[in-house]
Amino acid sequence: MKKIASIIIVVALFISIWIMFYKNPQEEQSSSEAIQSAQNTEMRDGIQYVTINARGGYSPRISYAQANIPTKLIVKTNGTYDCSAALVIRSIGYQKILSQTGEEIIDLGSPQPGTLQGLCSMGMYNFSVNFK
Repeated sequence: MKKIASIIIVVALFISIWIMFYKNPQEEQSSSEAIQSAQNTEMRDGIQYVTINARGGYSPRISYAQANIPTKLIVKTNGTYDCSAALVIRSIGYQKILSQTGEEIIDLGSPQPGTLQGLCSMGMYNFSVNFK
Protein backbone atom coordinates (compact mmCIF):
# COMPACT_ATOMS: atom_id res chain seq x y z
CA MET A 1 0.00 0.00 0.00
CA LYS A 2 2.84 2.41 0.87
CA LYS A 3 4.50 1.55 -2.46
CA ILE A 4 1.38 2.51 -4.44
CA ALA A 5 1.00 5.76 -2.49
CA SER A 6 4.66 6.60 -3.16
CA ILE A 7 4.22 5.93 -6.89
CA ILE A 8 1.11 8.11 -7.02
CA ILE A 9 2.93 10.95 -5.25
CA VAL A 10 5.91 10.71 -7.62
CA VAL A 11 3.64 10.67 -10.68
CA ALA A 12 1.62 13.64 -9.37
CA LEU A 13 4.82 15.55 -8.66
CA PHE A 14 6.14 14.81 -12.15
CA ILE A 15 2.89 15.96 -13.75
CA SER A 16 2.78 19.21 -11.76
CA ILE A 17 6.42 20.01 -12.63
CA TRP A 18 5.74 19.21 -16.28
CA ILE A 19 2.70 21.53 -16.31
CA MET A 20 4.71 24.36 -14.69
CA PHE A 21 7.46 24.24 -17.30
CA TYR A 22 5.47 23.22 -20.34
CA LYS A 23 4.93 26.10 -22.72
CA ASN A 24 2.39 25.51 -25.45
CA PRO A 25 4.01 26.57 -28.76
CA GLN A 26 0.53 27.31 -30.14
CA GLU A 27 -0.03 30.12 -27.61
CA GLU A 28 2.80 32.47 -28.43
CA GLN A 29 4.62 33.41 -31.61
CA SER A 30 8.35 33.89 -31.12
CA SER A 31 10.04 37.02 -32.42
CA SER A 32 12.11 35.00 -34.92
CA GLU A 33 8.88 33.45 -36.24
CA ALA A 34 7.33 36.92 -36.54
CA ILE A 35 10.31 38.07 -38.59
CA GLN A 36 10.13 34.95 -40.73
CA SER A 37 6.39 35.40 -41.35
CA ALA A 38 7.07 38.86 -42.73
CA GLN A 39 9.56 37.40 -45.21
CA ASN A 40 7.63 34.44 -46.60
CA THR A 41 5.38 36.37 -49.02
CA GLU A 42 6.57 37.69 -52.36
CA MET A 43 5.17 39.02 -55.63
CA ARG A 44 6.36 37.60 -58.96
CA ASP A 45 4.78 38.37 -62.32
CA GLY A 46 1.57 39.66 -60.71
CA ILE A 47 1.14 36.56 -58.53
CA GLN A 48 1.58 36.55 -54.77
CA TYR A 49 3.45 33.54 -53.37
CA VAL A 50 3.25 32.51 -49.73
CA THR A 51 5.84 29.92 -48.68
CA ILE A 52 5.34 27.54 -45.76
CA ASN A 53 7.83 24.90 -44.59
CA ALA A 54 6.38 21.58 -43.45
CA ARG A 55 8.56 19.53 -41.15
CA GLY A 56 7.80 18.90 -37.50
CA GLY A 57 4.93 21.34 -37.91
CA TYR A 58 4.54 24.36 -40.16
CA SER A 59 6.77 27.38 -40.27
CA PRO A 60 5.92 30.15 -40.05
CA ARG A 61 2.70 29.38 -38.22
CA ILE A 62 1.21 32.80 -39.05
CA SER A 63 1.64 34.52 -42.40
CA TYR A 64 0.22 37.76 -43.79
CA ALA A 65 -0.75 38.36 -47.40
CA GLN A 66 -2.72 40.80 -49.50
CA ALA A 67 -6.33 39.91 -50.31
CA ASN A 68 -8.00 40.05 -53.74
CA ILE A 69 -4.92 39.25 -55.81
CA PRO A 70 -3.91 35.94 -57.45
CA THR A 71 -2.13 33.89 -54.78
CA LYS A 72 -0.30 30.59 -54.69
CA LEU A 73 0.71 28.74 -51.57
CA ILE A 74 4.06 26.94 -51.75
CA VAL A 75 4.49 24.19 -49.18
CA LYS A 76 8.09 22.97 -48.96
CA THR A 77 9.13 19.65 -47.49
CA ASN A 78 12.67 18.49 -46.77
CA GLY A 79 12.93 15.03 -45.26
CA THR A 80 9.43 15.34 -43.83
CA TYR A 81 8.32 12.03 -42.35
CA ASP A 82 5.86 13.27 -39.74
CA CYS A 83 2.17 14.10 -39.99
CA SER A 84 2.85 17.62 -41.28
CA ALA A 85 3.29 15.94 -44.69
CA ALA A 86 -0.45 15.10 -44.61
CA LEU A 87 -1.80 18.56 -45.40
CA VAL A 88 -5.46 19.54 -45.10
CA ILE A 89 -6.94 22.94 -46.03
CA ARG A 90 -10.66 22.46 -45.47
CA SER A 91 -11.85 25.83 -46.79
CA ILE A 92 -10.64 24.99 -50.31
CA GLY A 93 -11.26 21.24 -50.13
CA TYR A 94 -7.55 20.41 -50.26
CA GLN A 95 -6.15 17.21 -48.79
CA LYS A 96 -2.91 15.57 -49.87
CA ILE A 97 0.05 13.63 -48.58
CA LEU A 98 3.03 15.68 -49.71
CA SER A 99 6.24 14.18 -51.02
CA GLN A 100 8.92 13.77 -48.34
CA THR A 101 11.13 16.31 -50.10
CA GLY A 102 9.94 18.87 -52.62
CA GLU A 103 7.44 21.66 -53.21
CA GLU A 104 3.70 21.61 -53.58
CA ILE A 105 2.18 24.67 -55.26
CA ILE A 106 -1.48 25.24 -54.40
CA ASP A 107 -3.46 27.82 -56.38
CA LEU A 108 -5.63 29.80 -53.96
CA GLY A 109 -7.21 32.03 -56.60
CA SER A 110 -7.75 35.59 -55.36
CA PRO A 111 -8.65 35.13 -51.67
CA GLN A 112 -11.06 37.50 -49.97
CA PRO A 113 -10.05 39.16 -46.68
CA GLY A 114 -9.99 36.56 -43.95
CA THR A 115 -7.90 33.68 -42.67
CA LEU A 116 -6.90 30.50 -44.49
CA GLN A 117 -6.23 27.64 -42.06
CA GLY A 118 -4.05 24.66 -42.87
CA LEU A 119 -3.36 21.69 -40.63
CA CYS A 120 -1.96 18.20 -40.61
CA SER A 121 -4.40 15.31 -40.92
CA MET A 122 -4.05 14.52 -37.21
CA GLY A 123 -4.76 18.13 -36.18
CA MET A 124 -1.48 18.37 -34.24
CA TYR A 125 0.11 21.11 -36.35
CA ASN A 126 -1.46 24.11 -38.04
CA PHE A 127 -0.72 27.34 -39.84
CA SER A 128 -2.74 30.32 -40.97
CA VAL A 129 -2.48 32.90 -43.72
CA ASN A 130 -4.21 36.15 -42.85
CA PHE A 131 -5.40 37.98 -45.97
CA LYS A 132 -5.94 41.72 -45.49
